Amino acid sequence: MMTTQYATAAAVAIAATLAHVPAVSADDADADATYKDIEATLGSVPSFFKAFPESGIAGAWTEFKSIQLNPQSALDGKTKELMGLAVAAQIPCQYCIYFHTKAAIANGATEEEVREAVAMAAIVRHWSTVLNGMQIDQAAFKQEMDAIFARAAEKEPMSTTK
Repeated sequence: MMTTQYATAAAVAIAATLAHVPAVSADDADADATYKDIEATLGSVPSFFKAFPESGIAGAWTEFKSIQLNPQSALDGKTKELMGLAVAAQIPCQYCIYFHTKAAIANGATEEEVREAVAMAAIVRHWSTVLNGMQIDQAAFKQEMDAIFARAAEKEPMSTTK
């Protein structure tokens, strides 16, 4: 465990290192080219992208486009959007709930899948509250879960499809 003295020394060392890193300017990020790409991809540039600092918009768009909008990533669009909805319901973010619900449906999610994603978020939040609030021993929890999964695997492999 780090003492306060070591933590302070580490923070000072990091700050000193970062002081010598050159700042990235809007020119370096090429915000205009990014806005053109956003418009070409989405048909317009939503105001939340314009509200983002120009010095970081290229990186933010690259992240958004290469993961969330990428049909070649490990997760399909429906799964990503249902995950986004579940997280948005827990944050909570009304903007995100609206977007991810629409995007999930656009990616083929049914109304039942949307409801189930939100219900799963609620279930995870419920049991997280119980586990953390009751301070359940994590090592014992992992042993119990491993035993449950081992027994289930012996009986019949768990399936994620119907």
